[in-house]
Parts: sequence; C-alpha cells; structure tokens
Amino acid sequence: MRSLRIATYNVHSCVGTDGRRDPDRIARVIDELDADVVALQEFTYNADIALETRDPAELTSSLNGYQCALGPTLARKAHSFGNVLLTRHPIRELRRIDLSMERREPRGALATTIDIEGVELHVLSTHLGLRLGERRFQVARILEQIDSLGPAFVAVLGDFNDWLPGRSVVHALDARLGKSMKAPSFPVFWPFLPLDRVWVQPQRALREIFTHRSPLARRASDHLPVVAVLDPPEQAER
Repeated sequence: MRSLRIATYNVHSCVGTDGRRDPDRIARVIDELDADVVALQEFTYNADIALETRDPAELTSSLNGYQCALGPTLARKAHSFGNVLLTRHPIRELRRIDLSMERREPRGALATTIDIEGVELHVLSTHLGLRLGERRFQVARILEQIDSLGPAFVAVLGDFNDWLPGRSVVHALDARLGKSMKAPSFPVFWPFLPLDRVWVQPQRALREIFTHRSPLARRASDHLPVVAVLDPPEQAER
C-alpha cells in the first residue's frame, strides 16, 4: 500500500478572509490537498441533509470520489454545524462521541474506521473547546477511546485550540502517542499558532507534517490546512 495523506482543516463555516461564504472555494482547497482523509471543523450545512448521508454535504459538485461522515455539534432550524470527515476509502464503522461540558459550546468527535486497501485506519477527528478545563476533560475522553483500540493503526487530528505555554493539555496525547510535530496554521495572515494537530499510532508511521499555504488557502478560511504523510504500519517497521 502506498503512503497516505491525511489532513485537518478548520473551514470557519466556509467564510474566508474577504468575509464571503464560499463552500466551493473550500472544496477547491481540499482538491489541492489531494488527501485520502480530510477532517473538517466548523462546517455548516443545511439542516435537512440526513445525518447518515455519505455524499459530501454542500461540496458534492466539487469533490468527486469522497464520501463523508457528519458530526454535528450544533443544530439550528436551517443549518447544522460541527465536524465532518471526508474520505476516499470506505467507512466501515462510525461513532459520534459527545465531548460537551455544561454551559459551554457543544463539542464532539467523530470516531471512524476506514478500510484502506485492506488496512484498517481508526480516525478520531475533533474540535476542542476554548477553556482549559474543557480541553482537559475532552482530551481524557479521547484517550479513553484510543486505549479501547489497543495497538491499532490510529490517527488523531483536528483543531485542539491549545496554545498556552505551560498550560497545554495535549501533552497527554504526546505522552500516549509520541510528541506531535507542529505546523503553525493560525491565523491565516500570520500563522504562528499550531492549533491544528495530528498524532499517529504507531508514531514511526508518521513521515511528515506540513501546513498547506497556497494562495487559495490563504483566502478561504481563517485557518490553514495541515497535512500529514503516513506510511502504513508494515512499511514503517522496515
């Protein structure tokens, strides 16, 4: 099996730095990434789209070959908002994990098992809260899910909203999965905060992490996408 590309991208409700909402522009950035798996955060889509749809909501015309998993965290009369996972490979299992804390904005994670040419990749994609206490609780829930998977091939990615030196909560993920390489992704006009992160189990399967900085990506959202290149576990062991 060839190397894999996975990506995480906070799309800011598809509203770009010009203040214009343009889902097609986001879709074109995703095309540029050429990734097998893309985790989206802050994605807004019509409320009448079925929860179990596999068509990329609002992006169908531009993203041929992808299927999706929806993970709404907020539902309004007209729109739903939250996490979305796009994949070029079959989704075998899907769970939606509630990471919400009382009186805070609802949060969640998508736990998917993807079949990539006979190899199972377990993907946990999420968008954590803005308060330190929230993120501690949410990381603990994510670690419980990772522990339940044992030594499986796992990718954990998303917007972790973790930026305070000495008060980081993602060190717990570093301790469990190995220290993640950082790729500054926010704010888009001067990216210096690595809010968008990727961890992989086994760590040796992670070959490279980089920020995608195309001119289009600099206009499409307030975050830049972060891309990771993975070797399948069998190849990483060689």
